[in-house]
Amino acid sequence: MESYTTSSQSSPKLLFRQLFEKESSTYTYLLADSAHPDKPAVLIDPVDKTVDRDLNLVKDLGLKLIYAMNTHVHADHVTGTGLIKGKVPGVKSVISKASGSKADVFVEPGDKICFGNLFLEVRATPGHTVGCVTYVTGDGPDQPQPRMAFTGDALLIRGCGRTDFQGGSSQQLYKSVHSQIFTLPKETLLYPAHDYKGFTVTTVGEEILYNPRLTKDEETFKGIMENLNLPYPKMIDVAVPANMVCGLQDLPSNAS
Repeated sequence: MESYTTSSQSSPKLLFRQLFEKESSTYTYLLADSAHPDKPAVLIDPVDKTVDRDLNLVKDLGLKLIYAMNTHVHADHVTGTGLIKGKVPGVKSVISKASGSKADVFVEPGDKICFGNLFLEVRATPGHTVGCVTYVTGDGPDQPQPRMAFTGDALLIRGCGRTDFQGGSSQQLYKSVHSQIFTLPKETLLYPAHDYKGFTVTTVGEEILYNPRLTKDEETFKGIMENLNLPYPKMIDVAVPANMVCGLQDLPSNAS
């Protein structure tokens, strides 16, 4: 599945594609500076099972992939970053330093990931996991307007990520969303890592009004999260160890 932003939702420099992996209901996002001679691009939250699809799209569009980025260490699928690095020399993997995972580039709050003349700002949004970050497009006249935020599992459309494993904390998640995401302009477009109901995008303004969990006060939110009674993630025992090493599995012990 691909979805396209209209010209009114995006800078003429920004090429943007939203891609979907149906087994884990994961969104992967492709962003590129189409006005730059090299057309540098980044992938956010690629999935191992759809790496070939994503790389074929990059090739078809004449882009140069420079970063394969994760919002956090995923528990429901294996990241595609390791496979991408093996198929496209020069691509660097990116994840937060707080995640404790392996990658080429470790980001911290306030860092900028540049691709051409565009950039993504890093905001720490822990709570679903200790290392969750949200990537936000730059603020300025030469950056996409309205701004776009890639929230991972911290904030979902009319929901949020669970907080009962991987160092999760409902109190921390509540504060992260309210201080780092809900403070963005209300027209900011929010793109989550997952959706299970067919939605693709929301806005800060919508979620402030209609998110059934995060519109509540902190104590009520904590009670909601403590009583979700969700099943143990079926992929967690495979996905988390793999994602801690950039998604690479069965690495030879003597790899150079």
